[in-house]
Amino acid sequence: MEPRNETPISEFILLGLSNELELQLLIFGLFLSMYLITVIGNLLIILAVSSDSHLHTPMYFFLSKLSFVDICLISTTIPKMLKNIRTQNKVITYEGCIIQMHFFILFAMLDAFLLTVMAYDRFVAIWHPFHYTVIMKSQVCGLLVLLSWIMSALNSLIQSIMVLWLAFCTDLEIPHFFCEVNQVVQLACSDTFLNDMLMYFATGVYGGISLTGILYSYSKIVSSILGISSAREKYKAFSTCASHLSVVSLLFCTVLGVYLSSAATHSSQSSAVSLVMYTVVTPMLNPFIYSQRNKDIKRALKRIIGMAAI
Repeated sequence: MEPRNETPISEFILLGLSNELELQLLIFGLFLSMYLITVIGNLLIILAVSSDSHLHTPMYFFLSKLSFVDICLISTTIPKMLKNIRTQNKVITYEGCIIQMHFFILFAMLDAFLLTVMAYDRFVAIWHPFHYTVIMKSQVCGLLVLLSWIMSALNSLIQSIMVLWLAFCTDLEIPHFFCEVNQVVQLACSDTFLNDMLMYFATGVYGGISLTGILYSYSKIVSSILGISSAREKYKAFSTCASHLSVVSLLFCTVLGVYLSSAATHSSQSSAVSLVMYTVVTPMLNPFIYSQRNKDIKRALKRIIGMAAI
């Protein structure tokens, strides 16, 4: 039987992505660049939506909320990782680990729910175009965002409390660059059956709700587009969903990669690489995906950049 602490633990060790000093310097520069690009890109989206009256619509309202959540999601992990590399200190306090884990679960789940809400918005816009403004009123949009926050906060709170009940062994090394809940639970000496069941249940229920909502919305969208006789109108209808569909595909493919790599290889290194794709690359690419295919966002961004240059 492994030794257990008689007193509450005070810290964990984040092993990060590499122990080699030269590689750590490369990782520091790469992740600092990606973090700055993500924050600046998503801030520009938020500024563009808030400053341009033409973008005060439900679609861009949800987009600005998604950009805010992406900034929060990447900010829960990367700044601590960069600090650890710069100071060559891999320690994170027990309280800091729980807080990081809590907010990571919160914003990751909120990211998925907002994408589901955005899929519903596109479904209403294409399936009920003449009633769109009536159905997607500002009160309804605000209620959908609030409901997403409540469901995400409830999930993250429950999972964090469940981890607080665990007793940990003397081996407190986390083979990742942040406190990922599954890795933290694996370090526990006490029985983790309830924690494992809760994680599977939450992933199944919340992930199922999100995925089902997106698939249902897009099944209706595709059905509606196929019923349009004009090729030009078909392209116009599809173009309004292309950016969102690209982001959804990127998110769920990376999430699927995280779980498949963990289940298939049981390698912390491959799991860490998959988590980088999910937690860093996806939030960084979202502003580029939405701005590349959207003339309204491009126009607003050019105006903001032009004003900044002046």
